[in-house]
Amino acid sequence: MKALSTATVLFFMWGFLTCLNDILIPHLKMVFELSYAQAMLVQFAFFSSYFIFAIPAGKLVDSIGYKQSMIAGLLTMAVGALLFLPAASLATFVLFLGALVVLAAGITVLQVAANPYVANLGPQRTASSRLNLAQAFNSLGTTVAPYIGSALILGTVVEAPKLGSLSQAALQQFRAQQASTVRMPYLAIAGLLVLLAVALALIKLPAMGGLTQDFRPSERGSSWGALLAHPQLLLGALGIFVYVGAEVSIGSLLVNYMHLPQISGFSEATAAKYVSLYWGGAMIGRFIGSAVLQKIKTSSVLTLAAAIACLLVVTSMMTTGHTAMWAILAVGLFNSIMFPSIFTLGIANLGELTSKGSSLMVCAIVGGAIIPLLTGAIADHIGVQRALVVAVVCYLYIVFFGVRGDRSTTEYIG
Repeated sequence: MKALSTATVLFFMWGFLTCLNDILIPHLKMVFELSYAQAMLVQFAFFSSYFIFAIPAGKLVDSIGYKQSMIAGLLTMAVGALLFLPAASLATFVLFLGALVVLAAGITVLQVAANPYVANLGPQRTASSRLNLAQAFNSLGTTVAPYIGSALILGTVVEAPKLGSLSQAALQQFRAQQASTVRMPYLAIAGLLVLLAVALALIKLPAMGGLTQDFRPSERGSSWGALLAHPQLLLGALGIFVYVGAEVSIGSLLVNYMHLPQISGFSEATAAKYVSLYWGGAMIGRFIGSAVLQKIKTSSVLTLAAAIACLLVVTSMMTTGHTAMWAILAVGLFNSIMFPSIFTLGIANLGELTSKGSSLMVCAIVGGAIIPLLTGAIADHIGVQRALVVAVVCYLYIVFFGVRGDRSTTEYIG
């Protein structure tokens, strides 16, 4: 119980930091006069780190163990948060992107270590339920983040002047003033991350099945090529790719989406608070899913959730006003069980390949970099509302993966 409680705190922190990007995007878009595609570089920088660092993170886990890897991840996250200070002082967009890369590198290490740790902290048949419970606290972080970000980052933003009319010196001064709103939040986050790393170092965690007492995988030397013999893992990795891409695309565009006059016409600060409902739905869904997945097959629940999410996105695309707004916000509820369900189906029964399989699944989170960038580029040409068609395609694939799971001989979960 202590191990699961500790893990939930870590899940909360990376959920909180990931969701703050949804507040950074509209803020930096205004400050630096970015297009939608350029603003999505925030997510591209953040989620590209998963692709770059996931496999090295798996090797780190093999080398120093799960617990030490979690500590290393927290400290790396703290460094990334501190890098927001010079980025804000110099008001340079590229430096913000660099800080996000370092921050996400730490989260990647944390994910590679914590997800399989929780999944294997008990019987395999309840792994999906257990991971859903931990992910619910991840969603608690994503629910709280928009409120805090709205108050601390967007709440002090002044109405942007016509930036094209400002001199270069005045423009840089304006950007530095507006960018400075991120300093205190990220400084506080860095301090909290360091405290969590120290606390984790002092806590004695129990070993689990397949791990030695120092939290290293009990088997070594297995080949990466052996993963090719597990098609469910490869299909699951693609499922993670499209799921994260769809979820992040929607979350990233919500503030600008609700700002549209044909949707709600909300101010950015008001819209940011509604983003909490999107992520709050995911939190509620994961608490419910934790119970449901103990009784109903994981693949069946996943298929139904993806189908409903797809229909909700289509509804939002085809309507206007509050119908469109509430339909897109409701997608969060059905996103809830997707990541832990796809993840546990993908790594089921990998044995000594678990850490490598986990690395591959976390590597696939790069979908959060590529798909939002694609969605942003499409939004620049045909508008935000029509660009949601990208998410529709993503959810259709997850429906396919869930249906296939019903026939897969590798599914032993749920």
